[in-house]
Amino acid sequence: MEITASLVKELRERTGAGMMDCKKSLQESDGDIEAAIESMRKSGMAKAAKKAGRVAAEGIIIIQQSDDAKRSVILETNCETDFVAKDDNFTAFANSVAGVLLENKPETIEDVLKLSIDDGQGKTIDESRAELVAKIGENISIRRFNKLEHNGVVGTYLHGVRIGVIVELNGGNDQLAKDLAMHIAASKPVCINPEEVPEEILENEKTVFRAQAEESGKPAEIIEKMVSGRINKFLKEITLLGQSFVKDPDVTIDKLLKSNDASVISFVRFEVGEGLEKKEDNFVEEVMAQAKGSD
Repeated sequence: MEITASLVKELRERTGAGMMDCKKSLQESDGDIEAAIESMRKSGMAKAAKKAGRVAAEGIIIIQQSDDAKRSVILETNCETDFVAKDDNFTAFANSVAGVLLENKPETIEDVLKLSIDDGQGKTIDESRAELVAKIGENISIRRFNKLEHNGVVGTYLHGVRIGVIVELNGGNDQLAKDLAMHIAASKPVCINPEEVPEEILENEKTVFRAQAEESGKPAEIIEKMVSGRINKFLKEITLLGQSFVKDPDVTIDKLLKSNDASVISFVRFEVGEGLEKKEDNFVEEVMAQAKGSD
């Protein structure tokens, strides 16, 4: 029987195993996907299957730069627990992936998973990931990455392993860039200036502020002034240039940059688990469930 790409894809999705392992198992089972799954379970290759649906909201942020500081990559690799996030095998895998990204130009996570990882065995990143899932016993995923090419002054900052920032300046110096990276890590700006704020965020806030202002019972023109004032305050809070510098709250980032004859070209801020729904474990309920299951 012909082993088609769609058959390999289906087996890969159902088991979480590497592409070549799936193809080999299908060849050995003459295209019988159920027999291939059974064989892979027996050999341990499909251990990743049961983990694939679990929420991986812990993990680490990795930042790597080329020797000439002209290229940078920031990567978030996720696992299920903080314990595994500190595991040497997990951190080594994440660092290896970041190194591969630095030397290649993938556009999507799918592209990343197909890249070869330097393990001396010719495996892809996805095959290495699946093996690590089977070894560690937790779902592991490469969630997101950003690769940047630089011409300006670059600053990076890692707050432990959970928050990472890369910022590039036009002008300024290394210390200013590092200070701004630390500021961005702490203050979580959405973008550089008000013009870059997504329209949907702005409209949502206007709706909320208007509803709050209307409760005052004041005339429409006063309400509009109230909404305008609150929007201006909101924009200062969420845009980098409008924020107060964490090291000197009396100075805005805009003034800090101007005093150093610098401007921000771009920044990237990753925080582990942003936007992911974390599973809240209840230890008492877990013990009760186990006790009932043993009756």
